[in-house]
Amino acid sequence: MKKFLNDPENFIEEMLEGLYAAHPEDIMPAGGQLRCLATKHKVPGKVAIATGGGSGHLPLFLGYVGKGMLDGCSVGGVFQSPGSDEMLTVTKEIDNGAGVLYIYGNYNGDIFNFTMAKEEADMDDIRVEQTIAGEDVASGPRVAPGEKNTRRGVAGIFFVYKCAGAAAAEMKTLDEVKAVADKVAGQTATMGVAFTPCTVPRIGHPSFEIGDDEMEIGMGIHGEQGIRRGKLAPADEIVSEMLPPVLDDLALKENDEIAVLINGLGATPLEEQYLVNRKVAQIVNERGLKTYRTYVGEFATSLEMAGLSISVLKLDDEIKHYLDAEADAIMFKQFAK
Repeated sequence: MKKFLNDPENFIEEMLEGLYAAHPEDIMPAGGQLRCLATKHKVPGKVAIATGGGSGHLPLFLGYVGKGMLDGCSVGGVFQSPGSDEMLTVTKEIDNGAGVLYIYGNYNGDIFNFTMAKEEADMDDIRVEQTIAGEDVASGPRVAPGEKNTRRGVAGIFFVYKCAGAAAAEMKTLDEVKAVADKVAGQTATMGVAFTPCTVPRIGHPSFEIGDDEMEIGMGIHGEQGIRRGKLAPADEIVSEMLPPVLDDLALKENDEIAVLINGLGATPLEEQYLVNRKVAQIVNERGLKTYRTYVGEFATSLEMAGLSISVLKLDDEIKHYLDAEADAIMFKQFAK
């Protein structure tokens, strides 16, 4: 294990100390707790948005705290859910009097702890609603509204943050912001592929084993089992296997507009990500779809895992409006289109 480390037990706290030192004008530790990150730019009467999850995925989750996106984030250990007490501390700090929306990934620990924090916030007269993002097509079928979604939440949650944050910035009500978040979550689909494992600092060895000449299609961002493992293939072949199930899942028709997210998992160079986007664009064009926006880079990583994911968001005029809005988060910036 070659990492910039001191004591692995202090990895999260020391990382957070560096983060606060880098962004002193924008974020602060709520209640003096390093793992409870909150914006310094509060807006009275605005719906606040909170997220949270395990470390190891930067810029997910805390990197999206900032103007036009999120207001707070509770930080867990590497690949571990934060506790309900930390979530509640963030909730109390960011509440502007208009309620708080929780947006987080579809993982049992997060669901349990966020729900507990919601119940505790309700007792403090802070209304909280929740949107649970789960769009990984490799981990379960698409389900009807109201049915249990078994899909993992992965990089596509970025789209939910972006659009819900823009709606909140326009001073929409809590119900309206949640409706936007739910809509975007329901119109997003993702597929990933992994080439190598990663090493959690406290464990000190790779999280799984995979051959130097192998890849795993559909693997999750914590190393969860994918659809199949096989020999490494040329980039165009990999994309041709990954992308069609994503497009088919969204039931896209000719002339539909989409946003595309090419997401590196931590150790995939941008050159390779853009090479992948070349084939994505070819397939999209062959299907008669229209790409409105393309995002390429690291949006939801898995420490130093090599691999990437492809997310697609089905657009309409409302979602395009929110996608185009200005954002100024600590790890994501966008000028209004």
